[in-house]
Amino acid sequence: MPEKSPDTPDFEQALAELESLVQKLESGELTLDQSLSEFRKGVELTRRCQAVLDKAQLTVEQLLDIDDESSASDFDPED
Repeated sequence: MPEKSPDTPDFEQALAELESLVQKLESGELTLDQSLSEFRKGVELTRRCQAVLDKAQLTVEQLLDIDDESSASDFDPED
């Protein structure tokens, strides 16, 4: 299994961090600058999570499509 770089949290870590950011933003205790900074982080985390979900969906679709000849090829999770 490939190792993740420390700069790229896995899906669960990114989702937990995103949930924490939402709670901070909803608390109303941050300054405008802090809120914008946290919002930027949230957008980046959302994009990372969405990319992981998109890849997972594509993998599932390929595995379930019995009419697609490419789905009969060896599975490589890095594709």
